[in-house]
Amino acid sequence: MLDYAALAALAEIIRRGSFEAAAAALGVTPSAVSQRIKGLEERMGQVLIHRGPPATGTETGLRLMQHLDQVRLLEASLATSLRPSGIAAVLRLAINADSLATWFPPVMTALPVLYDLLLDDQDHARDWLRQGQVSGAISSDPNPVPGCDVLPLGAMRYHALASPDFIARHFPDGVTEDTLRAAPALIFNAKDALQSRWAQKATGKRLHLPGHMIPASEPFARAAELGLGWGMIPDSMAAPAQRQGRLQPLIPDLPLDVTLYWHVQRAMAPALAPLTAAIKKRAAAELRP
Repeated sequence: MLDYAALAALAEIIRRGSFEAAAAALGVTPSAVSQRIKGLEERMGQVLIHRGPPATGTETGLRLMQHLDQVRLLEASLATSLRPSGIAAVLRLAINADSLATWFPPVMTALPVLYDLLLDDQDHARDWLRQGQVSGAISSDPNPVPGCDVLPLGAMRYHALASPDFIARHFPDGVTEDTLRAAPALIFNAKDALQSRWAQKATGKRLHLPGHMIPASEPFARAAELGLGWGMIPDSMAAPAQRQGRLQPLIPDLPLDVTLYWHVQRAMAPALAPLTAAIKKRAAAELRP
């Protein structure tokens, strides 16, 4: 049987980055936290914490933290309206940044839990579920992870946008292979393939795109308005700037639709039913069918 006091210490260390911060959160001494982790590591026969700084969880440590979160959430679901007593349940989800910046936040009111959100590209968010580190994920991958259910949500529509001055400067005669190879793009991170996918759709060829790395949705859109580059921006986020003429499409009527799916662990599905219902309702209103 697992030592849940030790698991609680493990989870606090991973979330807060140090033994001292975990001790303060738990109301015990750092020595007590160290003893709990030492005992847990001896029982598991492996290291669970990279001591840092900052302290981070090993793969097994992260899986144990997720197990604790799931146990707390399942226990909480036995209480009326999922109102836990004592330590609040923590729900760890993987979600893409554009969903978090647009349609997803209102659904978080569906459950009285503490959310621990892991941001990742929509093409890769499902990997966290496959690794057992989250209870649910918003992903563009329709393939279910073993032991999980998948629900299609609809498509998030993106447009290739830039400021009018940027378009006049870099695409005076329209979008071509050569102009796309020369004009700086805006790229969310190394996993972001949206710009490349749109460029292939526009030209029929896979292109290497130079660009700025801007790993946050709102600054990404702001950088496009400032003329730093062109990038794929969701419909709802770009609409005000397009209406006011601050952003324009590189090619009118050439959007890129990305279908999103809600992946949820089957064992957690009953406890997460209110959240799933809220996600379905919000996605139906905000995403394209």
